Amino acid sequence: MQITRHFIDVRGARVHYRRCGSGPVLLMAHQSPRSSAEYVPPMQKWGAHFTCIAPDSPGFGQSARLPGGSDSDASGVGPDIDDFGDWVAALLDALGLGKVAAYGFHSGGIILMNALRRHPERFNALGVGGYAVWTPAEMALFADAYLPPFVPSAYGEHLTWLWHRVLEQSWFFPWFAADDAHRLSVAHDDVAKVDAVVQDFLDSGDAYRAGYGAVLRAPRGLPDADATMPPVLIAAYDGDPLQAHIDRLGALPAGWAGRKVATPGDLEDAMLDFLRGHLAPEPGALHEASDEGFRRVTTDAFDGLLHWRGNGDVVVPQPGGAVALMAGDAIDLPGSGLSDPWRGAPPEDWSAWQAVLDAAGGARLSPLPQGDPARLFPDLTPDRFGAYLTRAWSIVRARAVFDPWYAARAANAVPLGPDALDPARLARAHRALLQATSARAQMVARMGRN
Repeated sequence: MQITRHFIDVRGARVHYRRCGSGPVLLMAHQSPRSSAEYVPPMQKWGAHFTCIAPDSPGFGQSARLPGGSDSDASGVGPDIDDFGDWVAALLDALGLGKVAAYGFHSGGIILMNALRRHPERFNALGVGGYAVWTPAEMALFADAYLPPFVPSAYGEHLTWLWHRVLEQSWFFPWFAADDAHRLSVAHDDVAKVDAVVQDFLDSGDAYRAGYGAVLRAPRGLPDADATMPPVLIAAYDGDPLQAHIDRLGALPAGWAGRKVATPGDLEDAMLDFLRGHLAPEPGALHEASDEGFRRVTTDAFDGLLHWRGNGDVVVPQPGGAVALMAGDAIDLPGSGLSDPWRGAPPEDWSAWQAVLDAAGGARLSPLPQGDPARLFPDLTPDRFGAYLTRAWSIVRARAVFDPWYAARAANAVPLGPDALDPARLARAHRALLQATSARAQMVARMGRN
């Protein structure tokens, strides 16, 4: 089932969302520090029953953060959980939606629970996968260590920390409590799973602390048992550290229930069954931004979404670049920026690339970088030890000093501007390089075109 991607402005800030399926609306809120990308598999399943709408929460994925506070302020100054709950209602207004059913996992569920309490008229029902009810001692433990700053360092040391932080989140909970008492039964070293979280973390950067912090500081009190509220199901599976919190929920309002299930699949099935019993209206046309979005393009070699921005003279970034690094109107070709990858191996025949460009309406090509494509763009496939992250950082740092980057000689020196080696600037280039899975093939194709 096809998923489409869109942008919309909510209270003047850009928000990215995914959409899939048809029928009644189901709003889906992801956990922190993930993005709506984590909901691609369930959206493809649940889209048979719902119009699934999964936004990137403020400060995560491709959504702008909420105003206020400082990323570097460890005290948690900034937006609070009420700001995020009110944002949900503002998002529904911006999309042109009234009442919806909703589902949130972990911190996404806490955001939706707050939105339901503040705006109960906007919900038919709410499903929550794992709801945290912390003890004072647990809260104190989180406050001290759970949300350290994530700031790019000159030589990429932050990336080594990031890889291990994400990997060991599946070994221990909380992630920094590396002892037998905090081991998890669901430990793994699945490179694809770790990389998916790493990529979302890189998109959020230090802003992850604002959204995550608001959730961790949020009051956990539930409505009184005699309160009249839309129905809610809270469930958690074996191995989820929040499953034990089902026993902490206490007396619940009528129509509310807490449930323990065996597997993640059982959780999805339970939520689907519950939410289908509380259907919301089918939506009309959803609103979206007119100056940025995703265009579906289908050719013999490509069938996917291309990210574009602007309505003027559209430019294709050079191989290894992305729309996010461009100042004006631009489009990401397959396997770069936010665009989908090629259906198979990226072609080295320019005709396949040109067919995609033609189908997308055409664009002007940026100049090619100089150098050997194979050396400019080595293999950056994710590996078990996270070496691809620091390898990519070494490339973008060297690229700011030499042209081509692999020719570290005086004759290839690049004049250094005042911010050439600024870690924040390198971080943006690093993110684009990791996304550029077809950069080498694109350069080879362009070098060989007629």
